[in-house]
Amino acid sequence: MKKLAGKMGLLTALFLLLFSSLSFAATVPGGPSTEGKTNINSMLSYDEVVKTLNDIEQTSNGKVEVFTLDRFGKSEQGRSIYVAKVGTGEKKIWIQAQIHGNEKLVTEAALQLLKTYASNNSKDVLTVLEESTLYFIPMYNPDGAEMNTRGTKLVETGQLLDLNRDWAEGGFKAKESKVVYSYWAELKPDFAIDLHHQGLKQVYGTNEATSFSLGVSLAPNGPTLPNYENYNDVTRQMLAYVYDKMSGYGYTHIDRYQIVDSQKEVGYDIDIKGGVVSAMMMGLNYNGLNPGNHSHPAVFFETKGNSSDGSLGQKSNGYLTKQNYLALKSLVYGYVTDEVSKVDPDHWNDIPAYPLAGYWTDYNGIVPVGSSGF
Repeated sequence: MKKLAGKMGLLTALFLLLFSSLSFAATVPGGPSTEGKTNINSMLSYDEVVKTLNDIEQTSNGKVEVFTLDRFGKSEQGRSIYVAKVGTGEKKIWIQAQIHGNEKLVTEAALQLLKTYASNNSKDVLTVLEESTLYFIPMYNPDGAEMNTRGTKLVETGQLLDLNRDWAEGGFKAKESKVVYSYWAELKPDFAIDLHHQGLKQVYGTNEATSFSLGVSLAPNGPTLPNYENYNDVTRQMLAYVYDKMSGYGYTHIDRYQIVDSQKEVGYDIDIKGGVVSAMMMGLNYNGLNPGNHSHPAVFFETKGNSSDGSLGQKSNGYLTKQNYLALKSLVYGYVTDEVSKVDPDHWNDIPAYPLAGYWTDYNGIVPVGSSGF
């Protein structure tokens, strides 16, 4: 990875100037910032997540192991980060949720899937557990979850920090980042799924509000991803597979994740090098903890919900949680059984998306399609 520290200040300023001149229907990648305006009484608190994990472990008849990452450290405010492990197979699957503290329904979906693996003995579940081992981090950002803010707050400086921009050269300011990265580098997963919320937008060419978006944080066929093994193909295969599996559910309106300029009716695929799953795909070696540059493919899901305008309320929580649960369950099964590898990567282009105008980057502003300025 190129070291761009000396240029980032100027690039960031230019990018923000450009970004502010556009009218976007979607929010900054990773979902809306509610800044504490959400009514979260019906959503799981940190203590409730810990209790749920312990309950699942106790009733799983030994299938589920719950542990903390305390040996690597704790959060900025001293909370433990919890992991649940289930399965006995060789393929290691990493599932993380709520890296942004105000994106709460995805934690419930992850816990529901964990419960399924803990208690269900159906053929597809047993296949997954025999062929893979799953590692759930249902609440990556416990401090942000308790504060109901997108990021966390650094204790020493009081700075609010987006944990999903902290896995980068010159990053790792937050204790949470160092803790989770250290565990990831030690575990060396084979595949990762990252769960988020996003702002409100419409499926291109329709009047339907997007309920669920499928994304890759390093844009397929974009500036970065084609340079990393076969991830350009397999990430598209994975999301096309999920799209096919989810299309039959009437309450879901699925598209590809983009930053959308609603006035021009164009979209920008994201190419974020400082994101956690981007760093996983690029094999980031922070502090010498990943000397072999272990890497793996990763994708993310984005669920509709902007609590600042009331769209993330109890009435819709059930189906929004369920769509995450079903997408997770289907993708894990497709990956474990190798069904994903049978999908044409170009089927990715059949997932609804706005006409591509460029790439939304964290290192060079907005890069137009066809530009040589990557």
